[in-house]
This record gives sequence, structure tokens and C-alpha cells, in this order.
Amino acid sequence: MNNNIHSCWWFDGNAKEAADFYCSIFPESKITIDTPMVVNFELWGQKFMGLNGGPMFTKNPSISYFVVFDTTEEVDIAWTSLSEGGEVLMALDTYPWSEKYGWLQDKFGVSWQLSVGDLKDTGQRIAPSLMFVRDKAGRAEAAINLYTALFENSSVNGVQHYGEGEGDRPDLVKHAQFIIDGKTFMAMDSSGPHDFDFNEGISLVVECKTQEEIDKYWNALTERGEESMCGWLKDEFGVSWQIIPADLGKWMSDPEKSQRVMEKVMNLKKFNIEELRNA
Repeated sequence: MNNNIHSCWWFDGNAKEAADFYCSIFPESKITIDTPMVVNFELWGQKFMGLNGGPMFTKNPSISYFVVFDTTEEVDIAWTSLSEGGEVLMALDTYPWSEKYGWLQDKFGVSWQLSVGDLKDTGQRIAPSLMFVRDKAGRAEAAINLYTALFENSSVNGVQHYGEGEGDRPDLVKHAQFIIDGKTFMAMDSSGPHDFDFNEGISLVVECKTQEEIDKYWNALTERGEESMCGWLKDEFGVSWQIIPADLGKWMSDPEKSQRVMEKVMNLKKFNIEELRNA
């Protein structure tokens, strides 16, 4: 599993509680880093980051996680746990695309699409799914084209538009699947009334081995987007990204230099590997 790109979920002090909760539900799961600010963990072998950033941002269904199970029983078990204290967005039922599927937002704000399916169709158990809403509706294909052109080992596996009478405009993407840097993503457009949009509550982290990589991704994603601080940016579609050195976690956990590294991090927009390494 390529974890060079992974999701970061924003929490208000309860990242460890959430990580424990998710690790109790999904197989092949464990916590790998546990600090007061950052909790890294794996779910079904895929890397995730929990960031205790405070109350500023909340997660919403604009980015959800499509999970492929082998049996309806497995879906039922996960659904029972994830739905407790959460909100059902689409009832767990039989649909044309799956004998058992449901969409929910759990008690920590993370949205999940649980489905019986064939793992060969997605290549991984958990796939981030981006929903382009409001003024972004109709831009899913443009985003897919940008991401797959920018990252190595990328491809578009399929794009399906809405058909006549399927509830949205025929120029909009009903479902798309694509790969960036070896990791499967999904995307869709929705022109309906939504009270949410992409925000910093869920961001995509890109771990870079060289400054050239950092420069490449930062410059491309901010060309029509906007820079933020601490390696964060928003692309032209409003999706938040963190472009970071692959060794940042190691430097920040080094007791001899962690304070100096943190000071550098807090004062940089785009990260400079040499500055952080030599802090």
C-alpha cells in the first residue's frame, strides 16, 4: 500500500479517542504515533493522521471514505459501530450498485460509504471520495485531470455521468474512479442544496522526499489556489493539502531539535527541507 498520500482529519482534542474507535472496527489497524497534537494510525493497512487542531474546523461529507467489504455481515457489523451516535445520510439497503450499501457520518464527523463489493474493482479497501458541491459542482472532471497529470503513477479508471432521470444534470459526474500516486480515489458532482463544502477539516497529506517534489506539488496546486501556513494550501477546487517532507515526523519527534523544527514549521508557508533538517 502506497501511503505517500494520506488523509488528515482535524479534531478538537479527541484524535486518540477517535483513532482507538476506528482501530477497533477495521482489520489490520493500529496506532503508530501518539502525541498530544498528532496521532498517526493505520486502518486496513492505510495511513491516516489525526490532528488536534482545536475547534476551528469540522469534518463534513464533501470528503467521505468508500469502504469495500466482502460480505453483507461485515457491512452490518461496521455499520452498527460507526452509526452509533452519528447520522445516516443514505439508509443501509440494497441498491443497483451493491447488494448492501449505506452512507453515514459518524460521531466524530467522518463520513463513510460502506458497501459489499469486489476488491479487484478498487484495489484498496478504503478509498477517499470527493464530492464537488455548490459552486464546485461540475468541476470533478477538471480536478481529476489536474491530479492525475500532476502525480506520477496516476490514471483515470472510469468516469460515469448522470443519465436521463437520474437526479442531476447529464454534464455532471455521477461516479468516477481514479488513481494518484498509486492510491485509489473516487469523485462525484452534486448540484443539490448542500450546507457544506471542502474545508480544512479533512486534508490530503503528500509526503515528499526532495525539495523538487515539494516545489512541484506546491506550485501546481497553488497556481489557481491559495497558500496557507505550515505547509498547508488550498487548490482551485477548495481541497486542502499539506505538502510536507517525508521525514518531518522524525524531526519533530527528536527531543534535541523538535522545538526548533516546530518554530520553523510555524513560520513557513511552503516547507524548505534543508531549513527543517538543519534546525
